[in-house]
Amino acid sequence: MNHTLLKSVIYDQHEFIQNFQIVPRDYEFETNGNYVLVGLRRAGKSTLLYKIILDLVASGVDWDQIIYINFEDERLSEFNITDFNDILSVQSELSNKKGYFFLDEVQNINGWEKFARRMADAKEHICITGSNARMLSREIETTLGGRFLVKYITPYAFGEYLTACGIPHDARALLGTKSNGKIRGCCAQYLQFGGLPESLLYKAKREYISSVYQKVLLGDIITRNKIRNDYAVKILIKKVAESVRSEISYSKLQKTLHAVNVSLSRDTISDYIRYAEDAYLLFHLQNYYANLVEKESYPKFYFSDNGILNLFLDRKESVQLENIVAVGLTRSYPGDVYYLKSARTGIDVDFYVPSIGLAVQSAYSIAGDARTREVGALKKLALNSKEATRFIIVTYEEENTIHEDGITIEVVPLYKFLLELEQGRYSTSQ
Repeated sequence: MNHTLLKSVIYDQHEFIQNFQIVPRDYEFETNGNYVLVGLRRAGKSTLLYKIILDLVASGVDWDQIIYINFEDERLSEFNITDFNDILSVQSELSNKKGYFFLDEVQNINGWEKFARRMADAKEHICITGSNARMLSREIETTLGGRFLVKYITPYAFGEYLTACGIPHDARALLGTKSNGKIRGCCAQYLQFGGLPESLLYKAKREYISSVYQKVLLGDIITRNKIRNDYAVKILIKKVAESVRSEISYSKLQKTLHAVNVSLSRDTISDYIRYAEDAYLLFHLQNYYANLVEKESYPKFYFSDNGILNLFLDRKESVQLENIVAVGLTRSYPGDVYYLKSARTGIDVDFYVPSIGLAVQSAYSIAGDARTREVGALKKLALNSKEATRFIIVTYEEENTIHEDGITIEVVPLYKFLLELEQGRYSTSQ
């Protein structure tokens, strides 16, 4: 690789980072740690690299020690594994001090993991990012052998979204009439358009979000996995979106697709959905009460960002609300969120976090008959389970405390639930 070209790429990126406005996010990094940042495209992984770099410079590191390479730069289209040594050579040419290496979207280069292992073994400081199946946490832990710390980066949490919008959301702001109104207004936007950071820069948010989805669909799912029937994948993702809130089997999806003249085997449907999860587009929850086979057979699927989900929906507020609650819970309690459904007891609860005994129903409103249904579901759980100790109904804007049959149920508006969730207010039972 031409060293002059590499230097030009590095210097251009230095200039860009120096002028970049950083929005604080709720991630912490060890000063001497080597990291792999993974997650959905445009979730903010590169920005976090910028933050690490700026913190290093603020601590006294020279810019010439910083080697940032974005492998989606078209000037590096012919870069391959043999060119990685040129990065080391260029760093030595720029500075005789220790180098700090940041490789963005490095999964585009076949064999990158060998270079990453070698760098880590040589005690170099290196951080890398990726957005698709080649950067799965479970595979990285095997491939890189514990040499790197893995961070899953999501689109903005609601508190981060408010910060990016310049909306105060401390205790004082929550109590002020005008400031609380601004928070609620932002929550409506967040519910509709999700938390992709760059979406805040656009008036035509839906068009931007659609462009991100198309890149994920075409680049990280269809092209990456060499899928020929791209129409079938598009229809499958649409049908999954329409099934949010419901447990669904691959057999049911197969019948749903067949009804619109799309024929896929159950194994192919399973593969395509796995590819979508590998690309961080979807995630699924399992039934806490089910046996192992049933857990795998009847998942509930959710989208990692509400903005992308809403490309498929037409003002379905109850679905939007449940999806964003699912996103918030899994962000705060990764690997520890389930749904509850039991034919024997009749229990049917949207979300359950067993480590803290937290049961959550989501309902846009509990006016009228909805109150009986949502309260009844949590009461039935309380009467049949000693593990569940805290019961919450998340609504769009209603707030109340319900005491019935010796059970306390908190009715919490969405904006407050998301902020309290991020602050760890639900981490212990009452």
